[in-house]
Amino acid sequence: MKPPVISMCDKSGVMVKPWAEAGFKCFCVDTQHSIRRDRVDGNITYVWGDVRSWAPPERPGIFFAFTPCTDLAVSGARDFKKKSWPLLRDGMDLFHAAYMAARWGGFPYMLENSVGRISGIFGEAEHIFDPCDYGDPYTKSTCLWTGGGFVMPSKNHADLLFDSGASTRVVEPGEGSRMHKIGPSAERSNIRSQTPRGFAQAVFEANHRLIQL
Repeated sequence: MKPPVISMCDKSGVMVKPWAEAGFKCFCVDTQHSIRRDRVDGNITYVWGDVRSWAPPERPGIFFAFTPCTDLAVSGARDFKKKSWPLLRDGMDLFHAAYMAARWGGFPYMLENSVGRISGIFGEAEHIFDPCDYGDPYTKSTCLWTGGGFVMPSKNHADLLFDSGASTRVVEPGEGSRMHKIGPSAERSNIRSQTPRGFAQAVFEANHRLIQL
C-alpha cells in the first residue's frame, strides 16, 4: 500500500506529478484552490486549506511545503522596513506551522523557501540548490529545510537515467535568472514559486522507494 503524498501551499502540483504518475495518491493544499469543491486530476486532489489548520485524511508518506516567501526573501529587502513586523510574522508563522506538522508526523519532509529571513531567525537551511543543478537551464537559489529521512538528490548524475525514463542532469544556466525577467501580473508570484520540473523528478527518484509500506 502506498501512503499519500502531501504538498502544502502548492497551487501548481508540479512537485507531486511524478508521485501521482507512479500511483501515489497526492494532495495539493493551498488557499488559492476552490473552498467549495476539491478538484481531482488523476491521482492529484487539489484542496483548499491553510497550513496552520488543514489536517491530512491519513498519515502521509512524505510531506512538502512551499510557504510564501514574498515577505521573507532577500530579493524584497528594500521593502522590509515598510512592511515591518506584521508581514514578517505572517511569513514566519506559516513556515513554522509547516515545520511543526512535519516534525510531529515523523515522516520525511522538505520545506522550501527563498534565501532570506528564515535562515537568520529559524536556522540555516540543510540544502541550497539552483534549478540548473537538475536540468532546468536557469538559476534561482532555493533553500530547503529537511528531515525525517528525506534524501536530497545528488547533483552529480549527468549520465543517470531514472526509472521513469526521464533524465535530469546538471546544465548550464543559459536562461540566467529567469525569475527576474517575469513582468508584473496577477500570476507573477505563482510563476516565480513554481517547482522546477527536473528537481521534482529527482526528489521522487531519490525518495519513493523509501516510503512505500
